[in-house]
Amino acid sequence: MTGHYLTDERRMIQDVAREFTKNEVLPVANELDPIQGEIPMELRKKMGEMGYFGIQMSEEHGGMGLGVFEYCLIAEELARGWMSVASIIARASSLMNVGGWPEAKRRELTAKAAQGEYLAAVSLSEPNVGSDLASVSCRAVLDGDDWVITGNKYWCTFADGADYIQLLARVEGMDDPKLNGLKNFIIEKPRGELPEGCAGSPIPKIGYFGWNTFELAFDGCRIPKENIITGGTGDGFKNTVNWLNVARAHTAARAIGLARGALEDAMQYAHERVQFGVPIADFQETRFKIARMASEVEAARQLMYHVATLMDTGVKADREAAMVKWYASEMAERVTSDGLQILGGAGYTKLHPMERYWRDARLTKIFEGTSEIQLRIISDRLLGKPTQRANA
Repeated sequence: MTGHYLTDERRMIQDVAREFTKNEVLPVANELDPIQGEIPMELRKKMGEMGYFGIQMSEEHGGMGLGVFEYCLIAEELARGWMSVASIIARASSLMNVGGWPEAKRRELTAKAAQGEYLAAVSLSEPNVGSDLASVSCRAVLDGDDWVITGNKYWCTFADGADYIQLLARVEGMDDPKLNGLKNFIIEKPRGELPEGCAGSPIPKIGYFGWNTFELAFDGCRIPKENIITGGTGDGFKNTVNWLNVARAHTAARAIGLARGALEDAMQYAHERVQFGVPIADFQETRFKIARMASEVEAARQLMYHVATLMDTGVKADREAAMVKWYASEMAERVTSDGLQILGGAGYTKLHPMERYWRDARLTKIFEGTSEIQLRIISDRLLGKPTQRANA
């Protein structure tokens, strides 16, 4: 089903991304995810040539000049192969809002980012700060011409492989009140290493393979004072919240891709697997399970199309972004679990990608704001904030 959302151009974009995933992403995922291998540079280069890192960047800066809709459309296709590959495209950002940099540098690095050659690791959470980003305690202190970063961060994926870390830290005691509060900083570094003044180690995960996720300790990490994001509102917390709306739509797309992978693999297996002399696709329970799976995937996709369209027409859509992130991630866990059940014992092995979809789907309920946080956002928009939040 496509509805009125898919124009001929969007259908072509979808078809190309689907073919790319089938031929380039899925074989790599099936080979490397079971051994926790990293996304190959060769694949990243091919993605750059396809333009997938610069989907939303302007053509002037080397991107495709498309919207949130196309971003999510492509992300769903890539996630059907490997969620980590659908995630790495979010590591490319325009650097035109780093106001202290010369325009030539901003343009050069933004153009490289659009080709996947200058990617970020985003460092928001801390050991005691997950969804409550307003409580970030990592500090940035201005010392002469440098910011000095001190504090601990957690859940920083791609900290080693990225070309820079975008870090949310707290600034206090500045004469200019606009500089106080939470700010986003750019920490440039060599690819494959952590910045000077920063130590860290990978966190052992049960999924989301293809890259490492780090805990980091900044101890006097120095960066030039111009390496601060000043675009948008200039407020690091507000900028992060606004960025999260698109990130939540992107997470919904990834969840839908995972669920679709489980659905399609389960359908194929149901035709091939014979029990009691007939394919298990003939059994009513299997048929009804697949019917429910397909209906849930399509419902989530249509909601995602709606939310992406709102964003592309300038609507903030924070409530709707929370809705689609909550619904799609909860749906993906159910659908991938049902897919695994259809495969039976085979689904509980690494001989099939079903277990990968299942493991990664579980993560979509946690990152970019947990399901509980999404329900809080939605209920606050519908009912207003409770009179006593601490007791809510």
